[in-house]
Amino acid sequence: MNRFSKNFSRFFILLLLQVFVFNYVQWFGFLNPAVYLLFLILLPLEIPKPVQYILAFITGFIVDSFLKTYGIQAFACVLMIFLKPYIILILNGLKPLEAGVKPVPGVKDFYWILVYTLLLVFVQQITVTLLETFQWAQWWRIIWSSIANTFFTTFIILCLEYIFYSNKKK
Repeated sequence: MNRFSKNFSRFFILLLLQVFVFNYVQWFGFLNPAVYLLFLILLPLEIPKPVQYILAFITGFIVDSFLKTYGIQAFACVLMIFLKPYIILILNGLKPLEAGVKPVPGVKDFYWILVYTLLLVFVQQITVTLLETFQWAQWWRIIWSSIANTFFTTFIILCLEYIFYSNKKK
């Protein structure tokens, strides 16, 4: 299976899971995992930036359509893709990631993948929570909800990565 069909399959499956399963998971009234972010996290950096932005917007727009959040997810996804290369630079000690290297188990170590996923998911979650709440009077709710959703989503994303990417794949 070539790279395009793998990415398209991942996009399609993760969006279906998000829209028809994970959008209905509401633990404690505010924990809602965003597993569709795995597609954006694993999106190769070799793809031209405008294409990455378009893919992020389309992904967020589809989720927005089902959640009726009016562009919040789309904005958060585009912001996440915008910050992705800077987060990778910081994690690699200001060295760019080698071409073709993916942040998956067996290629990168657990700590690197954990921090990378946590930072990207936190950017998306804090943006979504800020734009949904839009009241500084509820700053404690924004912080608490963002952190809880970040850890919950990161846990699920890491579980999916370790299930579907074995150490043999490089």
